[in-house]
Amino acid sequence: MSEWLNADRAAAYLGISSSNLYSLAQQGRIPGHKIGKMWRFNSGELDAWIRANKPINEFFNSVEAAIDSNELLRDPQREGHSAALDFFDAGGQKAIMQLPVGCGKSGLISILPFGVSEGRVLVIAPNLTIRRELEKVLDVTNKRACFWNKCKVLTPEVMSAGPYIAVLDSKDANIHDCDSSHIVITNIQQLASSADRWLPQFPDDYFDMILVDEGHHSAAPSWLKVFERFPNSKIVNLTATPFRSDKKDIEGDFIYKYSFKRAMIKGYIKKLQAIYVAPKEIYFTYENDKHYHTIEEVMQLKEEVWFSRGVALSNECNSHIVDASLDKLEKLRQSGTNHQLIAVAMSVNHAKAIRSLYAERGFESAEIHSDMPPDKQAEVMQKLRAGSLDCLIQVQMLGEGFDHPHLSVAAIFRPFRSLPPYVQFIGRIMRVIVQNDPRHPDNYGYVVTHIGLNLDQQLEDFRDMEKEDKDFFKDLIYGTEPPPPIEVTEGRARMKLNPNMIVEKEIVSEFFEEDFLDTDDAVLLEELKAHAESLGFDAEDIARAIKNRKKEKRRVVDAVGAFPVLPQKQRREARKRLKEEINRTAKLLLNRLGLDFNGKEIAFKLMPGRATGNNFVAAVQLVNKEVNKRTGVEAGQRDRLKTEDFIRAQEQLEDILNSLTRQFKKMEADNG
Repeated sequence: MSEWLNADRAAAYLGISSSNLYSLAQQGRIPGHKIGKMWRFNSGELDAWIRANKPINEFFNSVEAAIDSNELLRDPQREGHSAALDFFDAGGQKAIMQLPVGCGKSGLISILPFGVSEGRVLVIAPNLTIRRELEKVLDVTNKRACFWNKCKVLTPEVMSAGPYIAVLDSKDANIHDCDSSHIVITNIQQLASSADRWLPQFPDDYFDMILVDEGHHSAAPSWLKVFERFPNSKIVNLTATPFRSDKKDIEGDFIYKYSFKRAMIKGYIKKLQAIYVAPKEIYFTYENDKHYHTIEEVMQLKEEVWFSRGVALSNECNSHIVDASLDKLEKLRQSGTNHQLIAVAMSVNHAKAIRSLYAERGFESAEIHSDMPPDKQAEVMQKLRAGSLDCLIQVQMLGEGFDHPHLSVAAIFRPFRSLPPYVQFIGRIMRVIVQNDPRHPDNYGYVVTHIGLNLDQQLEDFRDMEKEDKDFFKDLIYGTEPPPPIEVTEGRARMKLNPNMIVEKEIVSEFFEEDFLDTDDAVLLEELKAHAESLGFDAEDIARAIKNRKKEKRRVVDAVGAFPVLPQKQRREARKRLKEEINRTAKLLLNRLGLDFNGKEIAFKLMPGRATGNNFVAAVQLVNKEVNKRTGVEAGQRDRLKTEDFIRAQEQLEDILNSLTRQFKKMEADNG
């Protein structure tokens, strides 16, 4: 039973001098209560402080951490911690754990060391974004964000003595910061850089435990370099997608997995539904031959790479995906919440074309890709987070660590040839807006695409991943995107403006609709019923409804009507797209001629007097002149053109590219 002590008795209790006691109490490093001019100390609080101030190698096994029966923790956090205790108690060393996006992976990282680590802990993030988030979660001085404080894992008395973090960054961090800390946080680029600033400073026994966020990266050389430096450390790789795209295995035993199904039932992630545009009829030209196919034939053709690629690049097919995705976005927004849409495109040019389709329907849209200057990327992201952007179209961006729950519609305009990138993109819309409430209208999401892109196979693979089968995960580890054709990588391919397949028209009267995940597991059904009862619903009625719905796995629903296209915005977007396509045509021209963008051959040697500036500027001028000639306008007069004129001009760019290529080749030949 605790008692109150005066300063002299408290100093004796702790075995320190009164002056040291006063100094530590005034700094807030020892729990004390100043009443007037006198200090009083509670023996129970001092006992907790003593336990918390154990040496670093004893800290995580001596402090009291509320984990097992802590109702503020999520199921995967309690269960994951228990799995780690069992694994390392049995002598295990390298573990793999999988939690879906939004299920509390950072929280699990926070509690994993307790009862397991016998020394300092190293936490490694794959990038700066994730590292900064982990800093907030693991910082005992950040009362609002600190996980141990929010979820009452540790008492304030314990947290007065740690765990302390040191962050390896490019500023003024040094080894003494790490010596004084229980946890060291870093991103892999900082820790294992070619400069070798940090690794040589740490003895090989410096870390007892290493926690790797987004652990599917851990087979890469930089990560292996770290593991080899600390050969006896306990290692846990945590990931939302336990597979890699480069055929390298993730080393370790798979000790825990929290399924997407359970996460969806609990309301940790959004309930997702897949929507497929399914054309009743499709008319297209492939390599100059006319074709017509019904939906039954499309279901067969979609497995052909040339067909799914042609669908992806078709303005007609893209328009139907746009309309279907906007319909779902508007339905979600009826709750009053500003839901947003994220789309994925095949290329930068493809993203710009899709952006125009959303914009001309009156939705604020922008594309983002790695070739954009950082300030432009930051501007787009600021608009997204501020809610002023309706639709974001990305190309190989916004991967791990990107967290924006208001993204609720995923529009897919490209065929994914393997599961990992598909799951990673879907993960962008999984985070819930309202925590732990699976029936809240804001916790639904939609994945919208075209049946011709053959993504229903990826959905089937995703469901297979849910079978709790460890061997299947090992197979998934070897998933990979097919490499581009060798003629492309070696630069021998003749680059084109337009695809081989051009869709002229498709008639869409229905969509295919299906739930993203099946609840076909008896255990999961019981869990769903129990959760429904806790919310006040009739569990048996819900179970019957699920069983009846399962009889109809894929449902056919009427297609939505086309969203109105604003003529003025359509014309502006058409003009903007022409300018973008002219720049692209100029780049392709220089690639064909083998000319450096910053060279001066065109203006000074090949076409003196007809163009100025470096080769890229000169090529843009030449393409613009040809466009003006074919549209019948003078320079600076394009504001007079109609939408149809801009579209026709885009269609002529392929011929302009070929014509200019022939002219230059002839000049080169004439000049010897």
